[in-house]
Amino acid sequence: MKRNHIVLLMVLLLAFASCSFTTKTFNDPDKDKLLVQVVTYVLQQGHFDPITMDDAFSEQLFSNYLGKLDPVKRYFYKSDIKDFEKHKTALDDQLKSFDITFFNVTQERMLQRISEAKAIYKEVLATPFDYSKDETFDTNYENIGYVNNKKEMKERWRQQLKFSTLTNYDDIFSEEENKKKKDASYVMKTEAVIEKEARAATLKSIDIYFNDSIDDLSREDWFGEFVNTIVEAYDPHTYYLPPRGKEAFDMRMSGKMEGIGARLQKRMDYIKIVELISGGPAWRGKELEVEDVILKVKQEHEEHPVSIVGMRIDDAIKYIKGPKGTKVTLTVRKVDGTIRDIMIVRDIVELEETYAKASIVEKNNTKFGIINLPAFYVDFKDYKNLNAAVDVKREIENLKSEGMEGLVLDLRNNGGGSLPAVVDMAGLFIKEGPIVQVRSTGEPKEILKDRDKSITWEGPLVILVNELSASASEIMAAAMQDYKRAIVIGSEQTYGKGTVQNVLNLNNLVRNNTNGDLGALALTTQKYYRINGGSVQLEGVKSDVTVPGKFSFINVGEKDKDNPLPWDEITPAIYETWGDYFDYTSTVNKSKARMQNNAQLKLIEENAKWVKAKIDETIVSLNYNTYKTEMALSEEESKQFDLISDYKTNLTFNSLNYEKSKFAQDTTDLKEKRAYWHESLSKDVYVEEALNVLADMKVSYNVKKLATIKN
Repeated sequence: MKRNHIVLLMVLLLAFASCSFTTKTFNDPDKDKLLVQVVTYVLQQGHFDPITMDDAFSEQLFSNYLGKLDPVKRYFYKSDIKDFEKHKTALDDQLKSFDITFFNVTQERMLQRISEAKAIYKEVLATPFDYSKDETFDTNYENIGYVNNKKEMKERWRQQLKFSTLTNYDDIFSEEENKKKKDASYVMKTEAVIEKEARAATLKSIDIYFNDSIDDLSREDWFGEFVNTIVEAYDPHTYYLPPRGKEAFDMRMSGKMEGIGARLQKRMDYIKIVELISGGPAWRGKELEVEDVILKVKQEHEEHPVSIVGMRIDDAIKYIKGPKGTKVTLTVRKVDGTIRDIMIVRDIVELEETYAKASIVEKNNTKFGIINLPAFYVDFKDYKNLNAAVDVKREIENLKSEGMEGLVLDLRNNGGGSLPAVVDMAGLFIKEGPIVQVRSTGEPKEILKDRDKSITWEGPLVILVNELSASASEIMAAAMQDYKRAIVIGSEQTYGKGTVQNVLNLNNLVRNNTNGDLGALALTTQKYYRINGGSVQLEGVKSDVTVPGKFSFINVGEKDKDNPLPWDEITPAIYETWGDYFDYTSTVNKSKARMQNNAQLKLIEENAKWVKAKIDETIVSLNYNTYKTEMALSEEESKQFDLISDYKTNLTFNSLNYEKSKFAQDTTDLKEKRAYWHESLSKDVYVEEALNVLADMKVSYNVKKLATIKN
């Protein structure tokens, strides 16, 4: 919320001014010490739920930072950890006095171990791997400890590099087999040659990792990781943006991206897909999915791919992004553990593709509308014209003009956004009243209300959600559920993010700063609550009709993150439920009955269980024949779920007339993008059921509305 951001900034500025908070505080004008002072002060004074910096905090910071520095335990020895332990319960005291000794000690040792690792991996990769040997590798690094000596360290690197090279070996071997199938006279490369080429590819990738990623890290980058470990102890959504990271953040907010159209996040040593941009090339390709891990990246004119495992996310993005029209092949590990190569043609992804879009469909001589909303976007500089609520209202009016009798609002995968926008949007469906309650620490709750008595759509309404619907999406679904205005269909619960963040430019909080850019801090300053008083924090919004999804058994919600804020509740707001025009109980029961007997949903649920079982399998064979057999078995097992993507309804979705008029003059492939979307809607079992629910609601709506008018 922009107003709260300004208020918080003013409070902190006044507090800092009273503390004479300037660079002159230090005899040694060290930027790192200044940054620690600024960040810790902001956390203690501005965070919604500041934690006590004591020995328990110190121990957690100690463990988390070492885990972040060396997540796969291939740098530090047990003796290093023992040396560091003298700081284990002293970090709270060091931070209070702006002492960065622990960072300096670990940083110096880390750079030493990195230098040693360069020699180790080159030595390991100079020797052939024996893929006929029966040995295994545990991909869950939490199951292993630190090594005792250099011999054990070399062995650890050998196992990890052999594991990394195994996929290269398999790629080359499979390519040779395919050539032989196409041409019986083709002489395949020997296993020794294939093994040598596979090692060379791994060496190239790891050289790039060290030379372009590790060696490129400045002290500012390393210290940014340390600061982020401090702030992440407060909650999952408070994070530090160092100057270079802040520049990248600002670039993402500019609304134009060139590449595959996916948002990435680094977790441990891996780069994961966390969002597919609606309308982008990855979204249109339908092969890349949220939670996929990218292992390698291959450019169209290069013979071998580059491994991005362990690479900094900024460097990994450089390989994945590229000019419009160029091809990139991603080697990804799917959530079920299978490895696949996915080719994507890069394109320019405009912000407009993440805006609301609508389609109309006819079912049993009744027209229904669907609005897909990827995010609750807003431009505060042009709020009246550019925000999600304005666009959704316009799409509703267009749908009404074409005879819509029921509406589906699709909030699946919508990670949230603007709080004012969701308040305005909820107001489109009710006469007036509270939408959400917001509370800051030590302050009375604030009730955000819809004060516009007009109703844009008063007919049947269904809201679709899933485990990735978060924040503003949860506010919208919760408000409509509390008013009994809509039926919510989706996962057992939504993401469970019930907090509000403000991004503070730290440079604005320091007078006379001569130490350079300090970056920014995203700070959790408030929690929001349903109008019934309950929080969505951790618990999310529970669907009226629960349906299984591909994430049903995977840990993707707030409750599965580190240090989430707790669930709580406050007093309810005063509100009246909708005019009881719908027979909710009967409609929900009919839907549940259909869902229980739906073969497609049963298959989706079985697939979700199978995926979870595969995720739990962390032991991988380093014997190639065994590995190949296990991969083939997994591929064969996965075929039973191919029918999921083959599912087809008898529904035909169309663009609205105003949009069709744009197609002839369009230069942004709008017609093609809508065709992709409409095809996916026609294969969507959740949308199909949402339309069934609308049909049931329409019957009871007409009967009860008529009875109310007569009375």
